[in-house]
This record gives sequence, C-alpha cells and structure tokens, in this order.
Amino acid sequence: MADFVYFVGSSLDGYIAQDNGGLDWLERFNDVEGLGESYKAFEAGVGCVVMGGETYEWIRAHQPGAWPYTVPCWVFTHHELGTDDGADVVLVRGDVVTFEDELRRDAGEKDVYIVGGGALAGEFLAAELIDRIVLTIVPVALGGGVPLFGGTPLGVPAGFTLEGLTERSGTVELRYARA
Repeated sequence: MADFVYFVGSSLDGYIAQDNGGLDWLERFNDVEGLGESYKAFEAGVGCVVMGGETYEWIRAHQPGAWPYTVPCWVFTHHELGTDDGADVVLVRGDVVTFEDELRRDAGEKDVYIVGGGALAGEFLAAELIDRIVLTIVPVALGGGVPLFGGTPLGVPAGFTLEGLTERSGTVELRYARA
C-alpha cells in the first residue's frame, strides 16, 4: 500500500519558503553532492503527488515549459486555478481525509509525495496520514516565511521515530517514519 511522504527542505528556523514563496535560499544548495541523488531515488518511488494551490501556481510560474511530474498530481485549493495542457492534474477542494483512498489508488504500489506547502502538509500530519518525513535542513535562517507545517502547532510529531540521517556539506537529511 502507498505511503504518504513529506519530502521537504527547510531552513534552520523551520521555514520552507520565504514570505513571497521564494526558494532562492534553498536553490543555492542544489549542487551539494548527494542531495540530488537522494531526491531522484525518492522520486523514482512516487506514484502520485499532492500539493496546495500556492505551490502549484509557484511551479507553473517558476518552471515554465513541460509540467515537471509524469505521475498524477492532486492540487488542494480554495481558488479557481487553470491547468496545464497535457498534465495529469486534478483540482480538489475539501478535507485531505476525504481523498485518502483515491490518492492511494492513484499511487498504486508507489508513494504519495506531499510536495507542499506547509499548510497542506500540516493538514496531512494532523489527520495522521503522513507515514514518512524526509527533511533536509540547510544552514540558513530566514527569520520568517512559510512554516514547515503551516500553522499547525506541533512539538515532536507523535508516533514518529528517526530512521536515519545523512550530513552533506552542512546540510542534514533526517528520515522519520511513523512508528
């Protein structure tokens, strides 16, 4: 059965993007040896992606051309959004739990990749749907922006254990799994 996985990069102070959605602070670490390989290995096991409307619009604005995902993409949004021609994108409204079975079915034997944003990831976490978290912390403090889990107040997410960590040129990849 498909796992729900939040694979994400974060600043030292827990932000995944600047207030304006900017990721230039994170993109500076794209060349750290091993980070790209870690993502590519993860991506090969993805059968479906989910994201919020702002993340979807950011991707469309900042990565013009062909849609970057070849698997079905579900966009949770409260707004009217357009879709790219030829992309397998489903726009939905509602609680993440409502769509759990459909997302698992779309992913098949592979994983459901929670791309972001933080608020959507927080909804999945609060609903206890996240099975694994792969969190890469980069040595940057933003001082504000989009929180890792949106406004969801959390301590240590209940029921998760650290499975492993990898340090690469000042970045740390932490891998958690639901116990």
